[in-house]
Amino acid sequence: MRRYRIVLAVDDSLVDRKLIEKLLTNFSCKVTTAENGQRALEILGLGDGQHNSKKNDLKVNLIITDYCMPGMTGYELLKKIKESPTMKEIPVVIVSSENIPTRINKCLEEGAQEFMLKPLKQSDVKKLSCHIMKVNKSCKGRPFMGR
Repeated sequence: MRRYRIVLAVDDSLVDRKLIEKLLTNFSCKVTTAENGQRALEILGLGDGQHNSKKNDLKVNLIITDYCMPGMTGYELLKKIKESPTMKEIPVVIVSSENIPTRINKCLEEGAQEFMLKPLKQSDVKKLSCHIMKVNKSCKGRPFMGR
């Protein structure tokens, strides 16, 4: 029986969520989607009033989040994930349609594994394979920033 890796895709754009889902499904991943940062935190068991006291059934191997979303940016979501003792080891990839070096550096300094430009392509997903296959920081090389 084939074991799927679970990826949480967070984006306010339905089209972008569907694109990420299709690309990752082609890579044998099961994709759970959230339309905003707050919903992503709820899925992860980190929402308001949730303290991850009960074990979350969803074992997420990778989080891909848009940077620019209403309510909570991808950067703010990244910070909350990295502050959580139970979630901080999950690799987080930030995606954006804007190539702004200060934004990229800020996300990488806060703990993002990668910063990629939209729209994602199949070749981008291949570059994420080491993060998808294992939850640790052993991926070799420098962070991938754009194309």
